[in-house]
This record gives sequence, structure tokens and C-alpha cells, in this order.
Amino acid sequence: MCSTGRQPDPQGGESAANALFAALLEDSAEELYEGAPCGYLSTLMDGTVAKINSRLLGWLGLERGAVVGRMRFTDLLTVGGKLYHETHFAPLLRMRGEINGVALEIEQADGGRMPVLVSSVVKRGVSGDPLLIRTTVFDARDRRSYEQELLRARKAADEARRQAEADRSRLQDVLAVLQQSLLPATLARVPGVETAAHYRTASPDQLGGDFYDLFPIDGTRFAFFLGDVCGKGPEAASVTSLARYTLRAAALHDPDPVSALSTLNEVLHERYSGSDPRYCTAIYGVLEPDPATGRVHVRLASGGHPPALVLRAGGTADFLPTPGGLLVGILPAAHFATAATTLTPGDTLLLYTDGLTEARTGEDRTALYGEEALRAFAAGRAGEPPHAVIRALTGLLDDFGDGLDDDTALLALGMPAHAAAPDTGTAG
Repeated sequence: MCSTGRQPDPQGGESAANALFAALLEDSAEELYEGAPCGYLSTLMDGTVAKINSRLLGWLGLERGAVVGRMRFTDLLTVGGKLYHETHFAPLLRMRGEINGVALEIEQADGGRMPVLVSSVVKRGVSGDPLLIRTTVFDARDRRSYEQELLRARKAADEARRQAEADRSRLQDVLAVLQQSLLPATLARVPGVETAAHYRTASPDQLGGDFYDLFPIDGTRFAFFLGDVCGKGPEAASVTSLARYTLRAAALHDPDPVSALSTLNEVLHERYSGSDPRYCTAIYGVLEPDPATGRVHVRLASGGHPPALVLRAGGTADFLPTPGGLLVGILPAAHFATAATTLTPGDTLLLYTDGLTEARTGEDRTALYGEEALRAFAAGRAGEPPHAVIRALTGLLDDFGDGLDDDTALLALGMPAHAAAPDTGTAG
């Protein structure tokens, strides 16, 4: 039988490791005090330094003999630190008996300033009388650098935000001017007819695509239109401008509503039939006041636009149906629906864009306002003059708040309820 060697004692290995670990910890209290990674000092109650470790002396750049018994704690601080110590640090320490993590600066022998975090505690005797103050000083240079970097970053962010706000304000001013240039400054004065208009952009940061106008064709007839270009921004604005001036030019050539919309359709389709198609909805009409009867005859055509509303003096409001009209500019040849009506004293014709009927309502902003709600609202204003109708609708738009996320254009044309009413023409 073969003999085996003696197995090593596992407990012996563990004991050796423990002995080695204990040897590493055999630092004297003095070694721990002097070699600590922070500064230590003890002062009398009047602040005179009684003991200080090498770490803090190294930070100060001073010899022990020049400090112990010769300097007070406040002599180690900068001017600002002295003031803070006398007004805040020392009173709180006397009241509480300890204070922690106060940011101060010590003044180095070469004139430098070193940020530190200071904690102090009062040591008391058996009778409770204060004997001395023990203070710990931590190097806060890395923290100060980090704080300064954060401060610089915050200042830079604040400046960038202020600049962005200023740039946005300037942009909004420019957009407002450009938007106004796409709308008529005033509406033409039509004999025997009152007019009012309103334009509301959903966002001051974007150009809208809604448009309207009212202008004379000849001595007896007047053309009007209202439309909505697909999209927003500069591209939509360019289509808006093209549509408005095309319709004005077409009206002078042939004022027939279908003819005018057909001309606009040809222009838009030819101009935007490539990779970036553009189109719009529009209502175009002609007013023919009849001085003999005191009435105004209206003929209009619609290209995919929401139907006009007729508010009667008797207190009713009904749509003027124009079903089947195609979007303007989407096909080379388009069908446009026509309609006609006659306005008598107290009647008003209301045109609007779908920003009104597609406004989101309800607490969750998921329901659309809709045409029937608009008809009911308009019926409550039937018999009122156009400017009163527009004012009421403007208040309605205000009530939608953030539920109004599309531009809205409104145009109201009406007969005064009494013959003596002055002609007016306002746009807002």
C-alpha cells in the first residue's frame, strides 16, 4: 500500500490570509491622522489651531510651526470665507454643536485659493463644557470644477434658449407679415351688401394655406371666393398666392363660377403635376345685387369644399348643397358642383374652411365639431348682420383652444335687415 503525503490544512491558508490582512491594518493612530486623504485639525474654542495633519499643511503650503498655536482657523480662510465663518458657520456650530459639508475656500501660501468642504464638531468634557473643536476638511476642487462646468452649461443653455425665443419671435413677425400679404387688406364695398371676414392661423410658427377675397368684376357684379390649400408652410403659401391671383384674373376673363374654377384647376395641375402634387378646395361665386327688388342673386361653384351656409332673417340656417365637386388641381379635367340662392334683407351667406368643422372638442379632444353643430350654432345667429355672425364664430374658435389645429377662414356676405343700413366692408 502506497503512503500518501500530508494534505495541506485549509484552515492554515485562511489564517495566513487573515494575518496578512491584519498586518496591513497595523497603522498607528498618528499614521492614520497624518496620512488621511483629508485634512484634520483641532482648535481651541477661540479658534486657535492646536493640531493639524500633514495633508492640510500640504494644501496650505505652510509649516506646522507657523500654524500650531500661532494661527486661528479663520486665518486659513479667504476673506469671503472669514466673513461666512463669523456670520454663519461659527454661530450655527455654537448652537448645534456640529455642522457638516459647508463649502469654504482656504488661502494657500502662494496666494492661491482652494475650494474645500468643512465639517466641525464640538468636543465636550464630562461636565458638558466645550473643550475644543475638531474639524475635517475635504478637497472640493474636482467638485468645484464640475459645478463650474454645470454653471457654464446652464448659462450656455439659457443663452441658447433666449436666442431661440428671440429668433422664434422674429420668425413669427415675418410669418405674420407674409400671411397678411396673402389676404386682402379690405373687402370690396358691394352696394346694399354688408361683408365681414376673419382668418385664424392654428400656429404662429407656420404659414397657413386658407384664402379668401371679394372684388368687383364690372359695374354690377362682384366675385368672391374662399379656399383651403392642402398642407402648410412656404409651399402651401406659394399655392395660396397662385390660387388667389389666378381666380382674380380668371374672373375678369370669364366670371362664370365653373369657368373660374376650371382655369384654376388647369393652372394648379400643370404647375404641380410632378412629384410634388398640390391641390386645394375652393368655393367661387358671383354676387349680382338687384336695386329694383333689393335682393342679391348668388351663383357659385364648389371644388370639394364644405357647403356654404345660408342664414335666413326668419331664424333658420341651412346648407347650400354642392355635392360631387372635385378637388381643384388633382385631375386635368374636374367636375365642379354649382348652386344658386337669393339673399333678401336680413339674410347672410357664410363660407368657412374645414378648420372650423374639424376642430377637436370634448374633454379628451377626440370628437370633431362637425357641420351639424355649426348649422345649429349659425341658426342661433340667423337674422344678425355679417359682422355679428363673424364675431360669434370668432368667440367659438377661441373656445376650442388647443382643439383648433388647422387654419380657419371665414367670409360672411349679407343683406342689411333694413334698407337704410350703411354699406360696410371689413376683414379681420
